[in-house]
Amino acid sequence: MTFKYLLTGAVLAAAIAAGAGLAQALPAHGPSKTPSGPPVAGHLTGYLKSDDIDGEAVIGPPPAPESPRGQADRQIYLATRAEAGSPRWSEAVRDNDLWKGGAVERYGCALGVRIDAKATPVTYRMLQRIELDVRTVGTPPKDHYGRIRPLIGDDRPVCVPREDWMKTNASYPSGHAMAGWAWALVLSEIEPAKTGPLMAAGSAIGDSRVICGVHYQSDVEAGRKLGAAMVARLHSEPQFRKDLAAARAELARDRKAPLRCDYAPAGGRAAP
Repeated sequence: MTFKYLLTGAVLAAAIAAGAGLAQALPAHGPSKTPSGPPVAGHLTGYLKSDDIDGEAVIGPPPAPESPRGQADRQIYLATRAEAGSPRWSEAVRDNDLWKGGAVERYGCALGVRIDAKATPVTYRMLQRIELDVRTVGTPPKDHYGRIRPLIGDDRPVCVPREDWMKTNASYPSGHAMAGWAWALVLSEIEPAKTGPLMAAGSAIGDSRVICGVHYQSDVEAGRKLGAAMVARLHSEPQFRKDLAAARAELARDRKAPLRCDYAPAGGRAAP
């Protein structure tokens, strides 16, 4: 998504008014809880431990609500509510579930190879482990900074059902954006010629969170930043390097027929 919403005096004033009274930190209900897990089998784990990366230091705090960046975050949230019912809104609904909803299909479309447990099990398993690392690395800064999600205290349209966990699962950084960016970076290492469409897919996953109304734009930017740091750290792990090489061999060996994809390559509107 290309954000075309520019700050104007009137819109900014509306954004500030809408954001007035919203606290920056979540109420003290304990650590953020993840509502659902990836479709992993057995006792699959990530590659990293929670103290392998200081996520708080990597991303720093979220912008204060009254700061220019915080006001811009709120203005973008308000402006993107107009996407409700659009084709891009429908894509954002699909992207909400990284696995069953179809977000992972974006990367298969970019590669021209189906990514699932049957067609490319090694690659699929590696992506699962990376997504588990996103939870491990991303949860501590979420809990530390405790930023309230933009939909809390606001009844404008969002693309997912409102649930109680959203009140205590922090907004900053975005885990979806973190996973999407990390997947794009890793798959780009495997298929350098597809870096453009893969990174566009990773960008679209994060943009969908803003369109959905479940994250601020700066949450997405922080997720991408932390995701990139996580991928850099993953390269020091022997098991990750081994799995990366195996996934590269798998994708080179098991080429499938070209996929028919209804995701637009760059996360825009899908072709009819």
